Amino acid sequence: MRLERRRHHRRGRLVRRVAAAACVVLLVLARTGAAPHASPQAAAKPKQVPAPRSTFAQLSAAAAAAREAGRLEDAVGLYRKALGLRPSWDEGHWYLGTVLYELQRHAEARAAFAQLLRTQPTHAGAMALTGLCAFAQGEHDAALRALLQARQLNIQQTPELADVVRYHAGILLTRFGEFEAGTQILVELPADGMESPRVVEAFGLNLLRMPMLPAEIPGEARSLVQLAGQAGVAMATRQAAQAAALLERLVAEFPTTPNVHYAWGTFLLTTDPQRAMAQWRRELEISPGHVAARLQLAAELLKQGDAASARPHAEGAVQVAPQEFAPRLALGQVLLGLGDVAGAVGELETGVTLAPASAQAHYLLAIAYARAGRPKDAERERAAFTKLSGSAQASGSR
Repeated sequence: MRLERRRHHRRGRLVRRVAAAACVVLLVLARTGAAPHASPQAAAKPKQVPAPRSTFAQLSAAAAAAREAGRLEDAVGLYRKALGLRPSWDEGHWYLGTVLYELQRHAEARAAFAQLLRTQPTHAGAMALTGLCAFAQGEHDAALRALLQARQLNIQQTPELADVVRYHAGILLTRFGEFEAGTQILVELPADGMESPRVVEAFGLNLLRMPMLPAEIPGEARSLVQLAGQAGVAMATRQAAQAAALLERLVAEFPTTPNVHYAWGTFLLTTDPQRAMAQWRRELEISPGHVAARLQLAAELLKQGDAASARPHAEGAVQVAPQEFAPRLALGQVLLGLGDVAGAVGELETGVTLAPASAQAHYLLAIAYARAGRPKDAERERAAFTKLSGSAQASGSR
């Protein structure tokens, strides 16, 4: 019955259009004085008047009206026509990109934002949405670069977009194994948004040091990730008692799962270093190649003045990850503590080579050079440390 009504409705519209056309024909015939059956030669041909071309002002106003009314497909066409008349219209590229992004036409949106960034390379919004488009297209390297660049360009001035950038940058850093950096960004999310399931999952993956995106969580691991995420959110929101209870539950329910004991030990460090080290040692029993646990043990033992006990942990970290700079810095500090200055210089020089942008690496190498009696080299490294520290502070204040 409904189908029949629709057919009837379509037929009715057709009839109305035919009737309207007939009226127009009759009106033209009446005005020309011709009879309905007069020959074509007898009727005067109407003069063809070209349709007036729309101006840029008309097209841009119509595009804005369509966008504001939610007629997004119309808006795309109108913005493109307006940009055809004025390709340098930056506002048009911006709105065209945002409308295409809303329509999930991510490749076209990126092209629009790229046009804008050619003339306004510091446009934080265009950089952020470029990163989000790349993420939607599965281009995670490009997405992370653009999102981090947007943060440097002070996307924080647009809070709604800044939160989306934080979330995606955080999960991508986790995806690429940059867990500490991911944590630092995720904890910036507003507290009232941390209860959402996707944010809980992001914290869970980060806490468990699982290099994957939330969409990639296996079904059998979902309860593990959710419990870890709740603990991570509690820590981020400074609910220490709740975090401790959740971490204890995590250890009890998943006692042999990698990174569970590491997370519990990291939480305990500030209040009970001995228990923290016990958890890291337990982690190494489960995951012998756990670099972070070895580095934590080396750092804490060195802090306690026990460089000899710290040495095997630092050396083990270097053996597992020889191309990472953090183990080199840890071993360099341990060797300095043991009085092996030459060995420390070698490890710290390697650390600086692996991470030339690390202020800490230059600082430690400056100390080693000074102890080795190489004042000029020490001064050079101190200058590099000062420069890098200043750049980091300026970037953090934006």
